Amino acid sequence: MKPWKIIQKLESDNSRLFKEGVIQENIHDLDFQEGLSMCLDALVTFGVKQVPKSNEDGKGLNWKTFKNAALDLVERTKTGHAARDEIIDLMSQATIEEWNDWYRRILIKDLRCGVSQKTVNNVAKKMDITFRVPVFACMLSHDGMKHPKKIKGNCLIEYKYDGVRVIAITKNNNTTLYSRNGKIFSNFPHIEEALSKSEFNNMVFDGEVMSDDFQSLMKQVHRKTNAKTEDAYLALFDIIPLNEFNDGKSILTTIERKDLLAKFAEKFPACIKIVDYKVVNFDEKNGEDIYSAMNKKALEQGFEGLMIKPENDLYECKRSHAWLKMKPFIEVTLKVTEVHEGTGRHTGKLGAFTVEGNDDGKFFSLNVGSGLTDENREKFWTQKESLIGQLIEIRADAVTQSMEGESYSLRFPRFKTFRGFEPGEKI
Repeated sequence: MKPWKIIQKLESDNSRLFKEGVIQENIHDLDFQEGLSMCLDALVTFGVKQVPKSNEDGKGLNWKTFKNAALDLVERTKTGHAARDEIIDLMSQATIEEWNDWYRRILIKDLRCGVSQKTVNNVAKKMDITFRVPVFACMLSHDGMKHPKKIKGNCLIEYKYDGVRVIAITKNNNTTLYSRNGKIFSNFPHIEEALSKSEFNNMVFDGEVMSDDFQSLMKQVHRKTNAKTEDAYLALFDIIPLNEFNDGKSILTTIERKDLLAKFAEKFPACIKIVDYKVVNFDEKNGEDIYSAMNKKALEQGFEGLMIKPENDLYECKRSHAWLKMKPFIEVTLKVTEVHEGTGRHTGKLGAFTVEGNDDGKFFSLNVGSGLTDENREKFWTQKESLIGQLIEIRADAVTQSMEGESYSLRFPRFKTFRGFEPGEKI
């Protein structure tokens, strides 16, 4: 079956099993395989923004002719007007079906038939054949709160920006911006132009596109026309050579990649910035103090949190413990005014504290029942009378104000520790 007929058939039914069956019937066709790879491999780009539809039949365009011309676009041996003329020539040779349902869809990187890399690769795996469409992948973080033992020794701490994750890849003096899932961003031309230089060739820059107004930025990211993103900038926090990115793992450590990124700093225009970081030793009290100060700043200045990166770890194109995401939190110390018995399985044990007090100029009054282990609940309940007046340290996500506006509470408060041995004592 001709590739464009396969696409038409795939469009005819939305069933996943139907689509997998169609692919299974045709996946051994080498032209179809090559077309799938060209279209679905995110790292294959053609450097063209607009590809017209055909409304006139040509004599027919064979795959070899199209592939050779497409590779010229990939390698950027033809750009601008030459690329446009090449596309028009190819379209004039093809039949309407060939062009609109196959060749054009490859060039616009969208088969428009509900088939993805995952669909194709699942079929290939089930059939036990070697063909696979390369899958775009970048580094993702783990939740640092769930992996405290990973936070030790010398680590980099940097603020986590609240923007749009962007992977910028420069090849042949041309930069393409990708989402973390390999979707191409086309609405930041000034950032593309800033990195489309020979000195950045074969490098992968990892960062967040930022704007003064995040909500407005999100509205512009996927607009088809008239996107207003001139104020956006790219905040870079990592760099990796393209060949290592394709291999899925870096050779350089975190601190070595930071040094490499710093060497490019003077070549970046204003729309490219480098994220600041500090190296701290978490095995020392000073490191914990620096972390606490940065956490406080993250809360005050609206950062999404902190990233902790062991200095000798490598960049891996998957979710990795080399990046640990920490949500910002606040800590307040308040006095226990009441203790409450639990319910259900906590009957006969401590359920929650009522706490009050002033912290940072605000009067707090709230209940705290999270963060307690079963052992805590049993032990503290046996000593409940002596707990009144004790100071406890509470960790929370944010400060909230009561409806009456007379006192403050905390979002997701959890018990951390007692601050003294006697009522009112703070150590």
